[in-house]
Amino acid sequence: MIQDIKKDAEARMRKSVEALKHDLSKMRTGRAHPGLLDHVMVSYYGSDVPLKQVANVNAADARMLTVTVWEKNMGPVVEKAIRDSDLGLNPVSAGEVIRVPLPALTEERRRDMIKLVKAEAENGRVAVRNIRRDANQDLKELLKEKEISEDDARRGEEEIQKLTNKYIAEIDKVLEEKEKDLMEI
Repeated sequence: MIQDIKKDAEARMRKSVEALKHDLSKMRTGRAHPGLLDHVMVSYYGSDVPLKQVANVNAADARMLTVTVWEKNMGPVVEKAIRDSDLGLNPVSAGEVIRVPLPALTEERRRDMIKLVKAEAENGRVAVRNIRRDANQDLKELLKEKEISEDDARRGEEEIQKLTNKYIAEIDKVLEEKEKDLMEI
């Protein structure tokens, strides 16, 4: 029973860290990254689909993304979708290829991005702590129903605290890497 609670808590903590990594990957740094356009939706014959379902996205160099549409008539639609996205990008059409130059981030914008990254990391830490609280509550219920001993409950809480420390350290590492990435010029 304790192992089940521990496995469940670890799986949920791992998912929290993965969700944080996914959220941070969307935040724009100074470098071009094809994943930057992953959440851009394009109107394709009446339904909204992700950009990667109608085009290939590649990083031409550190400051330029290239989008190659599969159907010629989709070029203007894709260009408009990128322009209308919340990324503040201005795509330029060059025949079948759409070039998306990434403007350099200003120092002030970098500082703002770091604040956002820290807030996301703190949300991740809170999620991990909430998982710890839930797991400890489950242990207390087992103890209350006399399904486990007090020693087992205490050991279980210690193991869950070790897991919590491990995943919070992982979140801190992800945060540090993203901060370093944002401050690179």
